[in-house]
Amino acid sequence: MPLGLLGKKLGQTRVYDAKGVITPVTIVLAGPNRVLQCKTQQSDGYNAVQLGFGDQKEQRVTKPLLGHIKKFNGLPVKRILEFRDFTKEVKPGDVVGPALFAPGDYVDAIGLTKGRGFEGVVKRHHFRGGDSTHGAKGWHRRGGSIGQRLFPGTVMRGMKMPGHMGQVRRTAQNLLVVQVREAENVILIRGAIPGSNGDYVVIRESKKRPKGWLPHAQRPENIKKSEGKKKK
Repeated sequence: MPLGLLGKKLGQTRVYDAKGVITPVTIVLAGPNRVLQCKTQQSDGYNAVQLGFGDQKEQRVTKPLLGHIKKFNGLPVKRILEFRDFTKEVKPGDVVGPALFAPGDYVDAIGLTKGRGFEGVVKRHHFRGGDSTHGAKGWHRRGGSIGQRLFPGTVMRGMKMPGHMGQVRRTAQNLLVVQVREAENVILIRGAIPGSNGDYVVIRESKKRPKGWLPHAQRPENIKKSEGKKKK
């Protein structure tokens, strides 16, 4: 997880580009993220950065966690997450935000899907269901047989049955960053991401970038801009 941020899903909307093309986007509040601790290979056996997101009252934080935060002169936060092999150089007390990403980057969004409660096999597993007519009684949305006879005499593990649906961790991959609004600590990401409005999400660099993708600093249009500034 080279680069990443903790954030909160605010909702969805649409934006227009210079040509008037509409792009559906998800609004993510991705800052400020406070650096709480920097782990190194020498002291901890691996390299990582702990980020905290969301201000919290001191009395609502457990004493062990509060002691850990104060050890590095940090402030109480609601969420803490560790990012391994963080490529940006930071130190405890620094604040990072949406500026880690730029328009045109590809990211992965990780969150908990919406909880649907207890659901049957038709909604949960997309079963076809039974016949509606021709003498069918009581089998319209049932799952049917779930096992065999004397042998093996048990329900096989992994059988698709009714049960709790949703509320699981999911990752939406290769989402395009459309806009980065540093003043508002907001990132606009093309498409939908898991979770309800107000849920916490993780935004990280995409692991499966499209072929031909270049980092922000290596794109031809940005190289020309930087060369023009140097000449001035």
